[in-house]
Amino acid sequence: MMDFEAVIGLEVHAQLLTDSKMFCGCRTTFGSSPNSQTCPICLGMPGVLPVVNRKAVEYAVRMGLAVHCDIRQRSIFARKNFFYPDMPKGYQISQYEEPICEHGWIEIQTDTKSRKKIRIHRIHLEEDAGKSVHAEAYVNTNETMVDLNRSGMPLIEIVSEPDIRSPKEAYLYLQKIRQMVRWLDVCDGNMEEGSLRCDANISLRPKGTETLGVKTELKNMNSIRGVERALVYEIRRQTDLLQKGGTVVQQTLLWDDARGLAVPMRSKEEAHDYRYFPDPDLAPVIVEEAWKQDIQSHLPELPDLRKQRWISDFGLSEYDASVLNEERGISNYFEAVAEAAGESKQAANWVMGEVLRKLNEDKIGISELKMKPEDLAEIIRLIQKGAISHTAGKTVFDHVATTGDSPQTAIEKLGLAQVSDSSELEIVVKKVLDDHPDEVKKYKAGKTQLFGFLMGQAMQASKGKGNPKVIRELIQSMLDTIKE
Repeated sequence: MMDFEAVIGLEVHAQLLTDSKMFCGCRTTFGSSPNSQTCPICLGMPGVLPVVNRKAVEYAVRMGLAVHCDIRQRSIFARKNFFYPDMPKGYQISQYEEPICEHGWIEIQTDTKSRKKIRIHRIHLEEDAGKSVHAEAYVNTNETMVDLNRSGMPLIEIVSEPDIRSPKEAYLYLQKIRQMVRWLDVCDGNMEEGSLRCDANISLRPKGTETLGVKTELKNMNSIRGVERALVYEIRRQTDLLQKGGTVVQQTLLWDDARGLAVPMRSKEEAHDYRYFPDPDLAPVIVEEAWKQDIQSHLPELPDLRKQRWISDFGLSEYDASVLNEERGISNYFEAVAEAAGESKQAANWVMGEVLRKLNEDKIGISELKMKPEDLAEIIRLIQKGAISHTAGKTVFDHVATTGDSPQTAIEKLGLAQVSDSSELEIVVKKVLDDHPDEVKKYKAGKTQLFGFLMGQAMQASKGKGNPKVIRELIQSMLDTIKE
C-alpha cells in the first residue's frame, strides 16, 4: 500500500470591522432585519457607481504588514463573473492580478520546541455576497429567500501557499490567523456568525514526490475544529480511493458537521471560469509610502514578540505566556496588572485563574470586567503584605468584580482584614491545641503531617482572618514546648 502525504492550502475570508460596506455607505451591523441594510449600490442597480472604503484598505494593509507581506503601491479591483441568486450584480468585485498584499508568512508552533513557517501567497480585498436562506424554520419547503444585508460587506481573503501538511497544522494556522485579525482589530473572528470563514484545498501525493495530485475544495466549515475534522475526513476518503486504484475528481465539497462527512456540491472552477477583468467603475488603489509607514507605526506589539518578551523578561513559562497572549485585551490587562503589582508571576496566576473564570461565568469580555487592573494589583500587594489571606483575596476579587468597589472598601464591608496580632492569635492557637490533644500527641510521636490539620483548624477558628505565617509560627512554637 502506497503512503501519501497531504498538500493543503487555506483560503480565509475575514469580514472587516468597518462601520460601512466596501463600496457604499450602508451599515454593517450583524443581526439586523433582512434586507434592511441595502442601497442601490449593494443591490446592484444599473447606473450606480461604487466608492472604495478607505478604512477597509487601511485594514488590509495593517494585516499585510503584520504578516510580513509586500504591500503593492498600486492595486486594482476586478469583476469576478458568476451567477448566484444572492449576487445581484452577476459579478463580485474582488482583486485578481494585482492584489494589495503578497508574499507574506506566519509561524505556527507545532509542539513545545518546533515552529513552522507557513507562507501567505496573497491578501486581497473584495466584497461579500448576500445570503441565501433556506434551512430556517420560517422558509417553506423547496423555497429559498435572499437576504442582501451581507452583500457588499468588506472582506480580505488570506490565501496560503500549499505548505500545510496535516489537519493539525491547518488547525494551528487558522487559530493563528484568527488571533492575528482580532489582535489587530480588523475582524472579530467570529466563525459562528460568519465573519471569519475558511475554505480548504487539499490533494494527496505519494510521499517523497513533488508532483501535486488532483485537489478538492472543502466549504461550509463553521469552526476551527470543524476545518480540522473535515480535512481528516477528506484525507481518509482520498487515501482509500487512491489505494483502491481510483482517481480523485476535482470538485467542491460541502462539509456536513452533524453527519461528519463531505458531500459534492459542484465541479471545481478554475480562475478562467470567472472571466476576470478590471472593474471600469473603480480607479486603482494607491498606497503611498507615507500612508504605509503611518499604518506601520500604529501597529500594536504583535503577539509573538510580546510572548517572547514575557518569557525572557517576566520569566513566564511557554504555556502561561501562550494563554495570556491569546487575546489582545487580556494580554494588555495582564501586562497592566503585572506592572502595577510589580509581580508578574502572581499577576499571571490571578489573570489565568480568577479573571478568566469570571469572564467565562458571566460571558463577558475583558472590557466589561469591573475589576480594573490596578485593583487586582492592589489585591495582590495586600496578600503579599499579609493584610489579607489568599482565600480572603479571592472573596475580595469576586466582590470588586461584581460591584466595582475598591479592594479596601470590599475588605471593610466583608470584614476580611487579616489579623496579625500575635497576642490575639495566640489565644486561638492555644484553644485549638487544647481541643485536639490526641492529634497533638500523635504529632509529637512523629506524625508530622498532622501539622497541616492543626493549621487548618486554627485558620478556621480565626474565621480565615488569621495571618497564616503568624499562626504557623505560633503552632510550631507551642508544639515545641509540649513534652511527649
